[in-house]
Amino acid sequence: MFKTTWKGNRAEMEAASLFFTEADETMETAVSLRRLDKPVEEGDDGVWALETYAEEAPDIPALREKLSAFDDMLAAIEHVETEELPDIDWVAHSLEGLGVVRCGRFVLYGVHDADKLPDDEGDIAIRIDANMAFGTGHHPTTAGCLTLLDRFAGFAPKKVLDLGCGSAVLAIAAAKIWKRQILATDIDADSVAIAAENVELNDTDDYVITLTADGFNHKTIAEAAPFDFVFANILAGPLAELAPGMTDHVAKNGRVMLAGLMSEQEAGVVSAYEAQGFRLINRLDQPTWPVLLFVKL
Repeated sequence: MFKTTWKGNRAEMEAASLFFTEADETMETAVSLRRLDKPVEEGDDGVWALETYAEEAPDIPALREKLSAFDDMLAAIEHVETEELPDIDWVAHSLEGLGVVRCGRFVLYGVHDADKLPDDEGDIAIRIDANMAFGTGHHPTTAGCLTLLDRFAGFAPKKVLDLGCGSAVLAIAAAKIWKRQILATDIDADSVAIAAENVELNDTDDYVITLTADGFNHKTIAEAAPFDFVFANILAGPLAELAPGMTDHVAKNGRVMLAGLMSEQEAGVVSAYEAQGFRLINRLDQPTWPVLLFVKL
C-alpha cells in the first residue's frame, strides 16, 4: 500500500479530493482531507493536506497531468510525497479520524465515533462506515446537499431518485425524514453494493431500493418516473448532460438538487437546466462547491 500526500490551499485540495473520489478511474484510492495549521484570523484557509491511498505506487507526473486537465488550478500544487505503508486496512484508517459531521439536523458518524454522538433532541443520526463509496458527509458537496435538504424537509415528495448515489447517504437522509419510496442508483456496481449495506444499516430498507444504472437508462427508473425530487451529486459535465433526461423523468413542480459542480461551472449548469424548463429557486452558497435547487415549471 502506498500513501501520497498532496499539500496546498483549501480550494485546491477540495478539488483534488473530488477528482480522486469521483473522476479518477486509474487506481483504487481512499481519500483523507485535513487542515495542517490552525487559523490565524477569520477567513484564513491555511494549508491543507490530501492523502490518497493505492495498492500500487502512483505515477505522479501522469496524475499531475490529469489533475491539471480536471481543473486548471490544480496545476499549482507543488508539494507531493509518496511513501510505502505497512500492510494494514488503510481504507478504514484514512477515515477513522474524520469524526462526527453535522449538517442541519443530520448527524453523520462512523462506527468508531458512535460513542461521540451528541444527544440533541431532533437529531437524525446516519451511520456511514469507512468504505470506498463517495459520500461520508465530510466533502462539502455531500454536506451541502444534506444542509439544503434539511431546509426543505417540509416539501415531502411522493417519489424520490438519488442519481449517482455513492454511499446512498442522501437517499438514507431522505428516507428518514420523508418515509417515501426512494430509488438510489449508481453506475458503479461496487458503490451500489455498499449503498445497499448502508441502507440496511440505517433501517431504511423499507423505503430505499438500490440498483446499478447508467444515468436514467434502467427499466425500474422509467417505471417509477416521474419523480417529485431528484438528487444528483456528481460532476458538472454529467449534470449538464443529464438535463434533458431530467425533463423526461421529473414531475411538474418537482425539485432537482444538484451538487458536485464548482463555482466557476455553475453558470453552464444553470443554463443547461433553464433551457429544459427548470428554474433555480435556491442555492447553498459555498466558496467552491455550491448546491443548486431547481423546480420544473
